[in-house]
Amino acid sequence: MKNRDFSGGEASFGFARVPESARQGLVNEVFSKVASRYDLMNDLMSGGMHRLWKADIITALSPPKSATDFALIDVAGGTGDIASRVLDAGGSGTKAVICDISKEMLDEGRARAKGREHLAFVQGNAENLPFENGRFDAYTIAFGIRNVTHIDAALAEAYRVLKPGGRFLCLEFSNVEMPLLDRLYDAYSFNAIPALGRLVAGDADSYRYLVESIRRFPDQERFAQMIKDAGFERVRYRNLTGGIAAIHSGWRL
Repeated sequence: MKNRDFSGGEASFGFARVPESARQGLVNEVFSKVASRYDLMNDLMSGGMHRLWKADIITALSPPKSATDFALIDVAGGTGDIASRVLDAGGSGTKAVICDISKEMLDEGRARAKGREHLAFVQGNAENLPFENGRFDAYTIAFGIRNVTHIDAALAEAYRVLKPGGRFLCLEFSNVEMPLLDRLYDAYSFNAIPALGRLVAGDADSYRYLVESIRRFPDQERFAQMIKDAGFERVRYRNLTGGIAAIHSGWRL
């Protein structure tokens, strides 16, 4: 599977080829349509398992339960699901910033987190984060990095905004590595998910793109190498549900 294969200023948008300059706008349009039904989208794409997977990434992060300062940036986390879970798991010193390029996703997150302390929302691009070097103790991104046009640029930004000793954690749909499950998941993904998207959200095309974007994303080993190439060390990954998703981890040391 490949994510980036640019030639002549083109990029992949699902299985289609589009001008590189147009891709981000097309992705933004998808998320503006699905923002109010984002959890439903992930339920359809994961069979409801994304809720357990998100619990796994919080366990892996293990924010301090004390008053020790701990600053998280959650990128492409507009609805606030991951950041809110981190705040619940951490102590009084834990603070989170959600950075998302989609205004609609941020609006949905603000509505859900109304009155929540230690949580800020900032509109920004994962490829050019509006934060100073070495600001954060941890960087999380869940189901967002495959929608970035230049994954290498986003990883470089993750490295830049982390403090020395900071942790990178990515939860993303990945490459199914169990025989039979891969064929069943493909059949479900390409047939049932767009049909369900049309039925419950009146939008088959956005769900079709999201399925195709998973197939264009690098497999576990290739993505791990990209994380290493960005400068991270102690890079590891753990498959979830046979590789339907994976958690990748790295440290800025």
